[in-house]
Amino acid sequence: MSYCVNPNCPHPENPEFSERCQACGSRLLLRDRYRVVKGLGQGGFGATFLAQDEALPGEPSCVIKQLRPSGTAPHVMQMARELFEREAKTLGSIGNHPQVPRLLDYFEEREQFYLVQEYINGLTLQQEVKRNGMLSEAGVKQFLSEILPLTQYIHERKVIHRDIKPANLIRRAQDSRLVLIDFGAVKNQVSQAATSASGQTALTAYAIGTPGFAPPEQMAMRPVYASDVYALGVTCIYLLTGKSPKDLDYNPTTGEMMWEHLVHLSQHLQEVLRKMLEVSVRNRYQSAEEVLRALEMEPYLESLANSLVSQPV
Repeated sequence: MSYCVNPNCPHPENPEFSERCQACGSRLLLRDRYRVVKGLGQGGFGATFLAQDEALPGEPSCVIKQLRPSGTAPHVMQMARELFEREAKTLGSIGNHPQVPRLLDYFEEREQFYLVQEYINGLTLQQEVKRNGMLSEAGVKQFLSEILPLTQYIHERKVIHRDIKPANLIRRAQDSRLVLIDFGAVKNQVSQAATSASGQTALTAYAIGTPGFAPPEQMAMRPVYASDVYALGVTCIYLLTGKSPKDLDYNPTTGEMMWEHLVHLSQHLQEVLRKMLEVSVRNRYQSAEEVLRALEMEPYLESLANSLVSQPV
């Protein structure tokens, strides 16, 4: 099937090798090489599609993200274009990591912006939990040992993901490694590239993320590296309980997530998660590296506790 990416098309499905959409007349081959075969998701920023690259042998699959500016006025388009190109280059640089999809191409066509990324075959952590059940404490520690160095790598390149959650973590089928997808920076900045009456532009409009996974400072448009740490903490709670943030209770006074009664964990991991989930960013771990160091302290703390207990009175 060929799929039309025109956001206003009433019937986007077309026969496999069609050149133009039968419903709206739009050309179906993007950049004369990418044939979209189905939609993967849609949001306020645009849409995501599965496509085939007909310019390469074997026509390998790829993911295409269509980003829609919030207006078509020349100054809006120019701002969107500059932000898009800058952020695409950022994605290109972090895509050199084996746990981040490679950026294969980016372009503008018919006043829409497109990112082409490597297709990752596998299940998301959300799908895994629904299929196989919750993780044990050991499973969550293994998850953190794999995802925290990646988060640190991203932060060292001055990028805040802003949408870490189980649905954006795919376990790649070929090697079982976790891959972090759907970086928020580009889709946010391009879709909001319009100057409002107050003069606010996409440079300051950073309210992005998934409610429940995004901490208060991020929802208040002031994301920091520790915002990703909070989202990782919420992801751990999901992996341990199978419950999304919307299904949990919160302390009405502090706004803290109430999760301890749902799990049986060592005191050390409980304390680490509690600090990752601090509502106040000042009290939270400030970096992924800090969380890693805290986790690595566990055997030393256990050894110290045992030595104190075993000492004669």
